Amino acid sequence: MTQPRPARLRVGVVGVGRVGGTLGAALARAGHDVVAASAVSDRSVRRARQLLPGAAILPLDEVVSASELVLLAVPDDVLRPLVSGLADADVWRPGQLVAHTSGASGIGVLDAAAARGVLALALHPVMTFAGRPEDLDRLDGAAFGVTAQDELRVVAESLVLEMGGEPVWVPEPARALYHAALTVGANHLVTLVNDSVTMLSGAGVAEPARLVAPLLSAALDNVLRLGDAAITGPVSRGDVATVASHLRTLERSAPDTLEAYRAMARRTAARARAAGVLSADRADAVLAVLS
Repeated sequence: MTQPRPARLRVGVVGVGRVGGTLGAALARAGHDVVAASAVSDRSVRRARQLLPGAAILPLDEVVSASELVLLAVPDDVLRPLVSGLADADVWRPGQLVAHTSGASGIGVLDAAAARGVLALALHPVMTFAGRPEDLDRLDGAAFGVTAQDELRVVAESLVLEMGGEPVWVPEPARALYHAALTVGANHLVTLVNDSVTMLSGAGVAEPARLVAPLLSAALDNVLRLGDAAITGPVSRGDVATVASHLRTLERSAPDTLEAYRAMARRTAARARAAGVLSADRADAVLAVLS
């Protein structure tokens, strides 16, 4: 069924960082009128002028007052006190839409605004932003974690579709687990890959990123298609001698990565054992050397 298109809205963006600037530009591309933005640093002011050329740079309360849809793209720890402060200053208006972009929070963090009659939405783009022009194109087909009151679900999902995204419903009580899952998958992946590339550089390998790119791409494709059946490597084989050699080498040459290796190897052993990829006795042997 085709989602109804929200009426053209006057949009204010609070926090013109990588996410706020990109989503504001996406709303403008969809035909909404981005009229105002709150930008504090020189970098965010430059980004606002580049991505949101029609928006006036205004103080926070004036951005909210000028807008029918307020997009809050601020750090998680700032979100609740900011919303509450605006409520205490009597800035919110009944019937306004407010959407935040935090993955960790649902609409409960907007309660102070909702108590003033504001319509609360949580629209979290499941995408990483680099602060580059291609960020806007990356929204096409990207998933958004959407949370709202049932009667506002169609509005939230329609806004996501207008920005080029795909809405994925996340119930309010599940937001913390949803966000933790994405952090494990994306943020920790970046750390793991960077550690791998750094160790290869330390081993004297030229162009380490080029070396691992096909391997990492194949591993990601395999796990998304096959789940735990994609587990490979010395832990899944129960190759205790190789694991022990890795531990000795990392302790000597890359000690900052040693505890991460132990933790990931233990978790790999547990998943491999549960999936029947690794026998119980071989799993016990691997866990023994890891400890």
